[in-house]
Amino acid sequence: MLRIEHIGIAVKDLTSSEELFSKLLNVNPYKQETVASEGVTTSFFQQGESKIELLEATNPDSPIARFIASRGEGIHHIAFETADIIAEMQRLKDEGFIPLQEQPRRGADHKWVAFFHPKSTNGVLIELCQTIPE
Repeated sequence: MLRIEHIGIAVKDLTSSEELFSKLLNVNPYKQETVASEGVTTSFFQQGESKIELLEATNPDSPIARFIASRGEGIHHIAFETADIIAEMQRLKDEGFIPLQEQPRRGADHKWVAFFHPKSTNGVLIELCQTIPE
């Protein structure tokens, strides 16, 4: 893994959360994107090399809606950047971590993404991400 790419935060209302984080970080979000396959709209903030991703559910059956219903708003996942997501997924599986899917899928911010189950990572949902080559 190369670095922490971003921290994902589940929110009920993206507009009010963007206002809050704009004040907190003293920057505006650089991108808002809907990922229909995940039932989420995201908003990204850049602070130096760090990013914050706000996630708002677009339907009541989405993973973010279920997360908020059971745990409330808050940190949803930590994403790690990798140069080779397939190899890193295999390495983590070989180490005993439980993947939530067998292949990476297209995520927000022009990335391939894959998630690992919190049961195998001390209760923290882990995301791997790799920039999709252009």
